Amino acid sequence: MYKTAICPGSFDPITNGHLDIIRRGSEVFDHVIVAVFNNQSKSPLFSIEERLHLIREATKDLSNVSVDVSHGLLVDYANEKDATAILRGLRAVSDFEYEMQITSMNRHLNEEVETLFMMTNNKYSFLSSSMVKEAARYHSDVSELVPEPVEKALIEKYKA
Repeated sequence: MYKTAICPGSFDPITNGHLDIIRRGSEVFDHVIVAVFNNQSKSPLFSIEERLHLIREATKDLSNVSVDVSHGLLVDYANEKDATAILRGLRAVSDFEYEMQITSMNRHLNEEVETLFMMTNNKYSFLSSSMVKEAARYHSDVSELVPEPVEKALIEKYKA
């Protein structure tokens, strides 16, 4: 059976922590769709188009990974793409409570789609897009935290 997983997020920007989950997920699933969703509670630094481009650049060596965007509910998107799973990364116990609420709601809306959690590599357990943006804003070196195209894009955004 062909297994497709959706790896959802706002990815503003994609970090090496995200990339770690995507890479490892690509070894477990036949196909991983990295799906950019707009988080209504956040003001993004990068446009949807910029995020799609940066994710494509970061994952171009992964032949079974594709990148897409969705503006609706995750479970509806999973149905559209015939996905059997949602792939989520967990950094710490604090992530679990939030993720459990989302998983419970998704399960309520569609019990056919499973959510699988993957623990983030310890070296990225502290990492978030927000922290990366904050560091980059003050011209700190983020080269070990994000793929090279993202580092260049952050430098460009915060040139002033």
